[in-house]
Amino acid sequence: MAPLKKIKLEILGLSSSQSQTGSFALVLGETEGNRRLPVIIGMFEAQAIAIEIEKIIPKRPMTHDLFKSFSNSFHFHVEEIVISDLKEGVFFAKIVCSDGLKKSEIDARPSDAIAIGLRFDAPIYTFETILAEAGIVLTDQEEEEKTEHKAEPKAKVKKEISKKAGGDYKNYSVEKLNDLLKEAIDKEDYEKAAKIRDELSKRN
Repeated sequence: MAPLKKIKLEILGLSSSQSQTGSFALVLGETEGNRRLPVIIGMFEAQAIAIEIEKIIPKRPMTHDLFKSFSNSFHFHVEEIVISDLKEGVFFAKIVCSDGLKKSEIDARPSDAIAIGLRFDAPIYTFETILAEAGIVLTDQEEEEKTEHKAEPKAKVKKEISKKAGGDYKNYSVEKLNDLLKEAIDKEDYEKAAKIRDELSKRN
């Protein structure tokens, strides 16, 4: 039996879910094509993904940071993330790890797997069979938008995750914003931190 064809994915965006309150839609797209794969994830996982993309350093390690520290302590490295299965509308994933000699696959939810994979700069893959079943083909207009925004997925993710944070920081000085950012991180209010970081990036 021939091995399943793997397709490399990239994170295109993260937006609040229209169908489930308190959830987010993580949109993945194939790097060499125009199909995208939306995955519904929870607020905590959305924050964990956005924080890593933005390189916001929490005051205390979050669960996915702890996984990385634990792995590093035992000399394991995450090589890749694979969205491996789709059953009754639910996605399943595997974290492919190696200690340099032996390779292991750990079952995980796609949201956790991607949050961890980002911390190891690990590539994300899925199989052609899954993309053929659940992928959405972009229209020509959407494809143009994807090309325009391809170089700035960080800004898009940051903008979408921070929509939930509330507050308007347009009238604050840069110095005040930096103080508020530090305060938000100290309080572990990462939604607020992302929104403040969004406003600071507009000033640069």
